[in-house]
Amino acid sequence: MEAEDDDYFASSPPRGARSICGKCSRPSPVCLCRSLPAQPIPTQTQIIILHHPHEAQHKLSTTPILTKCLANSTAIVSRRLKPGLSPLLDQSPSAVYLFPPSKSSPPLSLSDLESPPAVLIAFDATWRHAKEMVKASEGFLSGFARRVSLEVDEGVGGGSIYESELILRKEPCGGCVSTMEAVARTLRVIEPNGVEIESKLIGVLRDMVALQAGFLKPVKHRVKMLKKGKEEQRLKDETHESSESFPIVRQGQAP
Repeated sequence: MEAEDDDYFASSPPRGARSICGKCSRPSPVCLCRSLPAQPIPTQTQIIILHHPHEAQHKLSTTPILTKCLANSTAIVSRRLKPGLSPLLDQSPSAVYLFPPSKSSPPLSLSDLESPPAVLIAFDATWRHAKEMVKASEGFLSGFARRVSLEVDEGVGGGSIYESELILRKEPCGGCVSTMEAVARTLRVIEPNGVEIESKLIGVLRDMVALQAGFLKPVKHRVKMLKKGKEEQRLKDETHESSESFPIVRQGQAP
C-alpha cells in the first residue's frame, strides 16, 4: 500500500516523448536495470498484488518493480478481488492478505500463523482507496484467506517509503510502509531464505528512490491561515506571555 500524498513533485517534464527502457519499463534517466536481479527471484509463495487503477498510473508505485523482481508474482489492476479475476484464487488456496487490523478484524501477526501460506495478497493504492478495496474484497477472501498485519502504530507519524532521509511519499502512521517493503518484510518471515529475499528487494527499493529523488523538488507547503478572531486571540496570548516573562520595571521600583 502506498501513501496518500506525495511530499515531493516532479519538475516540469521535458518536451517530446521520453526514452523508455525496454527491460525495466522506466524512463532512461531513472533506469533500474543495474539494480534488478539478473533473474527474477524464485519463491515458494505465490504473490498477488491488487493494483488500484489510479495507483497503476503513479510514477512512484512500487508494484511494477516488485513484479520484475519476483518470479512468482502477479499484478491485477482492479478495485476489488472477485471470482474470475485470478485462476489461482478461484481454487481457494491457503492465503493471507496484508492490511492493518480493525475493530471488525482483530490483529493477527505473521508469527501467529501455524504454517506458511501458499499465497500472499497485497493491496497497492492510497490508504483511502486500499481500505475501500479491502472492504470490497473481503466477501470473496473470507472463504480461504486470513487477514494479517505488520506492526503499525497509528499514534505515531508515518515515515518515508523506506527508512531513509529520502522522503518521497509520507505514510499515514508509524509502521506503515510501501507495498514493496510490506511484501519484503512478509517474505522474510514465511520464506526459507526470506532474509536474503528481503535484502535484495529493499536494495532495489533504495536505488529506485535514490534515482527518483534526483528529479524531484520539495513542495512549498502553504502557511495555514488563522481566522481573524483566532489570530487576534493568538496575538493577545503572546503579548500576555511576554509581559509575564519580562515584567515592566518602573523608575524607582526594584525589579
